[in-house]
Amino acid sequence: MGRNIRKRRSPLAVRAVAASAALAIGGGGLIWANFYASAHEGNSTQNQTKAATTQVATIKCPDVGQQLSNVPNQARGEVDGELATLDQQITDAYQRLATTRDAQTRDASFVQNSILGPLKDRRAAIIDRIQLEINRVGGNAPNSLDGLATCTGQAADQTQANTGGQNTGGQNNNGGATASPSASASASATAGNGGQQGGNGGQQAGNGGQAGNGPVAADFVDITKVQPNVAQKARTQAGGSAGTFSSSCGVNANKKFNTDNVIVAPGVTNGAHHLHDYVGNQSNDAFANNDTFAAAQTSCANQGDKSSYYWPVVRIQNGTQDFDQNNDGGGKEGNVGAIKTVKQAQIKFVGNPKSKVVAMPKFLRIITGDAKTTTNGLANANAHWSCTGFENKVQLTTQYPICPQGSSVVRTFKFQSCWDGVNIDSANHRTHVAFADAQGNCANGFKAIPQLTMRLVYNFAAPTIQNGQVKNAYAVDGFPEQLHKPATDHDDFINVFDVNTMNKVVSCINNGQRCR
Repeated sequence: MGRNIRKRRSPLAVRAVAASAALAIGGGGLIWANFYASAHEGNSTQNQTKAATTQVATIKCPDVGQQLSNVPNQARGEVDGELATLDQQITDAYQRLATTRDAQTRDASFVQNSILGPLKDRRAAIIDRIQLEINRVGGNAPNSLDGLATCTGQAADQTQANTGGQNTGGQNNNGGATASPSASASASATAGNGGQQGGNGGQQAGNGGQAGNGPVAADFVDITKVQPNVAQKARTQAGGSAGTFSSSCGVNANKKFNTDNVIVAPGVTNGAHHLHDYVGNQSNDAFANNDTFAAAQTSCANQGDKSSYYWPVVRIQNGTQDFDQNNDGGGKEGNVGAIKTVKQAQIKFVGNPKSKVVAMPKFLRIITGDAKTTTNGLANANAHWSCTGFENKVQLTTQYPICPQGSSVVRTFKFQSCWDGVNIDSANHRTHVAFADAQGNCANGFKAIPQLTMRLVYNFAAPTIQNGQVKNAYAVDGFPEQLHKPATDHDDFINVFDVNTMNKVVSCINNGQRCR
């Protein structure tokens, strides 16, 4: 694997009992003010996530990996390692942002001179190395990479704008999901939550959260106050495929966790910067390869399914600590609180309303959603949050639902269902698969494959919001600078079905059967 085999993650000590806020970018500098954002400031027994008193910034950097659509196979290991280094640089810079409030207060140019400027220089060096690696093996590194070194500060109102209000142009609008754009959900939040979206004296503006990096009150909405926004599914036409194949793989009761992501950062320890739940394949870590997956044990009842299904954990920010409080990817990087085991994890493969499906190639990798929507925007968002009893009415992308008594939180994923017919992965881990359009059509050259759908149900007490403060918030794990926004939710899949079982999946779906 070359350089990227060594551990690239340095320990972080994210302290955010008090952090610093950026009001705006202007005139070449940032204006900063103090804020408080802690579950423990004043009264730690209240288990309360306080909203901050003024605006807060995170760090926004161009996503270099998404610009790499064509990397020669010989260079991918090295390039993936360098991309992981870029992620680490952002994490380190955010940690410095969160722990230098006094200096920022005294010097309006501190952030630019001491954080963003040095970050640009470090990123430029890594981007140069990426270009060299690609060109060294005969590839052609895009010239546009040169302009991706500069990062900016992002104010709190900008993070809300990036993740609040609509999904237009994202994965959800590409035929791959049943929910319509969630503008109605965000528009309803002000009325449903006592006005915490605005007009609350600025209490909403801080990063909030038990570790000072989210979520805030505006990230939640009473689902009973949201207008229905789920569109009807396309009807299966003659020639379509209406069957299903379900695989029962448990709920990770054996607690297989790690903070790696072998798809995006193979060979890199803590490549995800957040903790994953794993079901199915029991050998998935940063150093696994296809041979490892094929020889692994599986938690799936059908032993012909050794696929790896993994997603970021959900935590309750109630002031408690979990086993990873002092670990990279855990408390050291702002992922804090009690990890919740899912009550149900339903895995189902479905068909295509327009055509028959073909078998997935073994070891196909698919990532759905985007862990960096807070800074990237919603183009690749595919998060769906709802409550039992509301799933056919309301699906939320940019807010977490507050469910009524007796109802449970539900995360739903609908993966890309069109494959390019050749590749099991791509340089940016996206372009080898795609969503069908609303009628089920795949783009030219792409073939319909069984669509993986997942439904994760959680059983915990609903958070409450009073006076712009959220108590006992829940949040999905994420990169620290992404502020635990709901739109950052994502899911990962590696196909390790054996040939006979995959053929059964295809046959059941194409023949309209219900199989498992």
